[in-house]
Amino acid sequence: MRLLIGLFLVIFAAPAFAQDVTRTIEPVTGDVYLMRNDFHNSLLVATSEGVVRIDPINAEAGMWLNANLGEIGQEKVSHLIYSHSHGDHGSGGGAHEGAVVIAHEDAPDAIDGVTPDLRVGDAHSMTVGGKTIEITNLGAGHDNHMLVTIVRPENVAFIVDVAAPKRLPFRDFAGSDIGGWFKQIEAAQALDFEVFAPGHGAIGNKSDLDDAHTYMVDLQAAVLDGLKAGKSVEQLKSEVTMDAYKDWGQYDAWRGENIEGMARYLKTSGQAE
Repeated sequence: MRLLIGLFLVIFAAPAFAQDVTRTIEPVTGDVYLMRNDFHNSLLVATSEGVVRIDPINAEAGMWLNANLGEIGQEKVSHLIYSHSHGDHGSGGGAHEGAVVIAHEDAPDAIDGVTPDLRVGDAHSMTVGGKTIEITNLGAGHDNHMLVTIVRPENVAFIVDVAAPKRLPFRDFAGSDIGGWFKQIEAAQALDFEVFAPGHGAIGNKSDLDDAHTYMVDLQAAVLDGLKAGKSVEQLKSEVTMDAYKDWGQYDAWRGENIEGMARYLKTSGQAE
């Protein structure tokens, strides 16, 4: 009886689980593609040596990709680069056994059980199968070992979590140094690229990074003015509408939490009481 129940659960639960996640491979430009795993993205670079992948997301995403690499005329992931080690981007790297694993020198010794083969500093460039892969550390902010990867000759930058085209930052900036976050965006602005492929959201261009920085500046100014005027965070959530950004992704869901997080930063940093 237990065996029959177990079989029933496997048969009916597995398809339901599989239907919970939407995965696609989307062309960006040239030999560069974006793998979408619901709301998380992974960059794929097709080369003569195999696929350079940035961020594994999770094990299921990796196994799905291995089974679908034929869509881009490839058979294996030859290199795996971690943008950073947060679990929603850095889990499941073991799905690409045999790949050269690359992470920043300040990343953990192992990321979800995977030990990097190559640790890079603030800047690193390498050639893989005819493509130039440039890796740059943005410094501390959203994380203390955040890497941007630029692919040439396509001039595509893969930037994760620090910014996304026309999309609000995630919730209340939990666990992040917002002052450092500003500097991370500014470091990314100084890089040479054309196409902005994000860790979340839609593909854009470099000007979207400028817009993301402007949003942060506007948010900080509005919240700081309100706090100095003696307003509560709840009042600010009602009054700081950030109307110029109402068409951005996650505006309705995260605007209030963005205000909460910015207010917390301004208070703890001594800029407001």
